[in-house]
Amino acid sequence: MDRSLAPGQKIKAFRQARDVVDEVERLRGPDELAAMAAAGKLTDLPGIGASTAAVIAQALAGDVPKLRATSRRRPRSAAERCGRPVPGGALAGDCHLHSDWSNGGAPFRDMALAAMGLGHRWMVLTDHSGRLTVAHGLGMKRLTEQLDVIDALNAELAPFRILTGMEVDILEDSTLDMTPRCSPASTSSSPACTRSCAWTARR
Repeated sequence: MDRSLAPGQKIKAFRQARDVVDEVERLRGPDELAAMAAAGKLTDLPGIGASTAAVIAQALAGDVPKLRATSRRRPRSAAERCGRPVPGGALAGDCHLHSDWSNGGAPFRDMALAAMGLGHRWMVLTDHSGRLTVAHGLGMKRLTEQLDVIDALNAELAPFRILTGMEVDILEDSTLDMTPRCSPASTSSSPACTRSCAWTARR
């Protein structure tokens, strides 16, 4: 769905449904999920609507979900045509990415797994700084929290690596939308500063 440029809300709905299914299988076992599908009760689960329930039921029955079959028949988008491994590993990574921590459409864990599937060795996460509130930009507190999550994910996914950064607004007085102790040239020992390695200025 991401590569076909489907609406963000639709992608989010199916991602949430996937998480619900994973949780039910973990806590109650796959037989419980199959029983709910057979009884037509999948929509009783939080976040599962008629559309996502149909896809889950078809997959549990061993069928290719109709939604997936339909997507295979339509013309591919530019993102899908480009979204395949580059021969010889010529493309090592992507240098500018937004996650759902700001205005991106996916969790960075999903993004990292997709990048690994394309043969990339790294990616650079550059969510927006806090001034851009319409994009749910990150202030110092959320940036520090994000870096902690990324540290744990890097340990799990090694040798693949998520490099950290931020798309930082340039303010009217030409300073950057981040505290002075967190400027790119800072020698501060602040954890968020020392771990954040890539900055992109945006006017």
